[in-house]
Amino acid sequence: MHRMTRRGVQWLSAAADDPEACRACWADDPRLPYPLATGTFFDVVVIDQRLGIETFGQLDRHKMPVGPVFMDWGATCVGFFLPHRSRERFARFLARETDDPPEYRYLDEGSSVVVPGPMPMPTDRHQWLRAPIGRPEVSPLRAVALAVMSVAAAELIAAADRYGRDHPNVEAAYAEEWKRVNGHALR
Repeated sequence: MHRMTRRGVQWLSAAADDPEACRACWADDPRLPYPLATGTFFDVVVIDQRLGIETFGQLDRHKMPVGPVFMDWGATCVGFFLPHRSRERFARFLARETDDPPEYRYLDEGSSVVVPGPMPMPTDRHQWLRAPIGRPEVSPLRAVALAVMSVAAAELIAAADRYGRDHPNVEAAYAEEWKRVNGHALR
């Protein structure tokens, strides 16, 4: 899990109704999550935890643009920060990828999100997968990358689930394949 830098705290707390109160709260207890308004400094796309973790992993492995990302273990979801006013671009690229996009909530003006504190402990409900280290670059490619990779990750998860249903006993399938390839049973 990652921790916020001082510049990350400054940037993120600026979205609070009272930025000084937010920073004071985090100075007293850097583990505390804090509610922040979306739609001014950033938007957030929230998706199911399993899909969110896979999407984050794929974005990271493929070195695609990704901003801050948090996880809420209690709500079993992952939140991806996007530049403000990315809703249309995100939806457009989801629609280009599939007619059946994964479920998500797009939080912008009029919404809020509870973010982890700057230094959550591993057992805390709210965690950073990628904490803000400063003001993230305002890149339209982050919304595109998130849309494309969330669809790809959903397809990967669906394929893994199908395989699990079709081959509930992996060891037996492996032994059968070994026998077919080698012409005899495993000893």
